Amino acid sequence: MAETSFDLIVVGGGPGGYVAAIRAAQLGMKTAVVEREHLGGICLNWGCIPTKALLRSSEINHILHNLDAYGFTAKDISFDLAKVVKRSRGVAKQLSSGVGYLLKKNKVTVIDGHARLNGAGKLKVEKDGKAVGDLTAKHIILATGARARTLPGLEPDGKLIWTYREAMVPDVMPKSLLVIGSGAIGMEFASFYADMGAEVTVAEVLDRILPQEDEEISAFAKKAFEKQGLKIHTGAKVSDLKAGKDSVSATIEAGGKSQSITVDRVVLAVGITGNVEDIGLDGTKVKVERGHVVVDEWLQTGEKGVYAIGDLVGAPWLAHKASHEGVICVEKIAGVKDVHPLDTSTIPACTYCRPQVASVGMTEAKATEAGREVKVGRFPFIGNGKAIALGEPEGLVKTVFDAKTGELLGAHMIGAEVTEMIQGYGIARTLETTEVELMRAVFPHPTISESMHEAVLDAYGRVIHV
Repeated sequence: MAETSFDLIVVGGGPGGYVAAIRAAQLGMKTAVVEREHLGGICLNWGCIPTKALLRSSEINHILHNLDAYGFTAKDISFDLAKVVKRSRGVAKQLSSGVGYLLKKNKVTVIDGHARLNGAGKLKVEKDGKAVGDLTAKHIILATGARARTLPGLEPDGKLIWTYREAMVPDVMPKSLLVIGSGAIGMEFASFYADMGAEVTVAEVLDRILPQEDEEISAFAKKAFEKQGLKIHTGAKVSDLKAGKDSVSATIEAGGKSQSITVDRVVLAVGITGNVEDIGLDGTKVKVERGHVVVDEWLQTGEKGVYAIGDLVGAPWLAHKASHEGVICVEKIAGVKDVHPLDTSTIPACTYCRPQVASVGMTEAKATEAGREVKVGRFPFIGNGKAIALGEPEGLVKTVFDAKTGELLGAHMIGAEVTEMIQGYGIARTLETTEVELMRAVFPHPTISESMHEAVLDAYGRVIHV
């Protein structure tokens, strides 16, 4: 390597790492990124982006099989699974190459290899067991991400029992599928395979699906999925998971009853854990709790000069959270004025199943538990002209306000395109907007976003179209 000494080195080139590196370069730091596999990380290569490409294909498949509602007729509708997967991989490859271009444009040195801390301000880099070189930097940011979590008795085999990786590149379309876990990852895969024609069963250990969402939204989602034909078991425990020649058997215990099922494939979606192993943490003051690195509000670890961001430091496990942490961390290091710690309550969460789910801030239950007196507004898509015109009348927008101050505490949405609309409420939370500004704002007609306005009006007894 021509250069071995830097102002800042980022270990990991995912959405947290590469954004941190670019921002550091913009601020005049001599910066490097060490990436062992692929630029863009899991999100771009095996997560956020390729799954959205798959879900776009399944959405089209759903529309093609329901053309009559729009006045069209088509015969012999079919799909080529290999092409569906190829398109998804192509999208990921294109964007990964784009990250490489951005790093080069910003004069960030990219080093191919696996990095480990090797003393104060030092990193040792290897590739395939061979030494690449020793690096030094005053500041080191760990952005090694996370991987799928497994549970005893629920281990993947990569063939019949899948993690998200195998589920993303199926060689055959299973006729039946069991998804264990109903968070964002689980429900996105459940939605994809159901819309591609598979018979899908979902098992969730907690008492409702999408357990991080508002209870009302979770209930709405369960009803919508069951209407589509998905079989959903909540408060459920899966045991006796056994792979056969070309099928998997399992026992699902829920509601005091036990049943055995046999499916073609199983998808494990029981959470993620940080990649804290083999990065040189032993002998340092970096603290690890429950599989994640502990940091302060500025992303500083217990070891001087070592920072950590993104999935490695824990929830919420979102790419946009990682990117913002990277920027905050770097700007604090650089001494930029007016840097603020990340307020996680302003971070929107999105699930791209059908129907889509999006939220920001506190649920109604959390707000009440926190001792807040609340005003709650709701507006159904059935009252929205654009949603009806699109043929997407199933949806709901829910807002939660502080009854005393008018602060928007949270917003929760389910339905078509809500993942695109939630940013409006995210901006409102960031700007500390009250109900007054939101009610005075003019929303364009006809748009689904008018439902957001109506949900605010409803919280204060002024709703128009219900």
